[in-house]
Amino acid sequence: MSTRPTRCPWPQNEMNIAYHDTEWGVPLHDDRALFELLTLEGTQAGLSWSIVLAKRENYRRAFDGFDVAAISRYGAKKTAALLADAGIVRNRLKIAATIQNAKAFLAVQREFGSFDRYVWQFVGGRPLVHRRRTMKDIPRRTTESDAMSQDLLKRGFKFVGSTICYAFIQASGMVNDHLVTCPRHGVCAKMS
Repeated sequence: MSTRPTRCPWPQNEMNIAYHDTEWGVPLHDDRALFELLTLEGTQAGLSWSIVLAKRENYRRAFDGFDVAAISRYGAKKTAALLADAGIVRNRLKIAATIQNAKAFLAVQREFGSFDRYVWQFVGGRPLVHRRRTMKDIPRRTTESDAMSQDLLKRGFKFVGSTICYAFIQASGMVNDHLVTCPRHGVCAKMS
């Protein structure tokens, strides 16, 4: 008797299931989308992913579609408007980090040609395909996320600790951390 594959257990509502089944773990190479993901993962610090994901469209609106150049020029007036925007997480440090990260992101693009080229170097340019069987097998941080965090911090990025970096690495498909029992594991593995 064959058993039917089951998705990873962490998505528990329709929004998270849709995100898991279409985005999480898919290799991402678009600089704008990578900046958006890095921002949202940093915003998640101390919160649940569900809260941040539910506000993603509000973030896109509030942060000019994650136009990095525009965000890098935000001043006091725009910061005050963001702090008053009930559609996003109104945390002064996280908003300031997004603006600072936009400036650091542009510097990385100038140095490496793209943020994509820079960030994928931490996994050797190709997704690492893991064969994890349970959620307990998935670490909160790795040597790759430690190295990424240290380098991002050195470059002036904020809210990029190793745990946040590993969540970013997972979500952007730099690693395939879908459980081997999940139908998405094989789909994402073929994208490597």
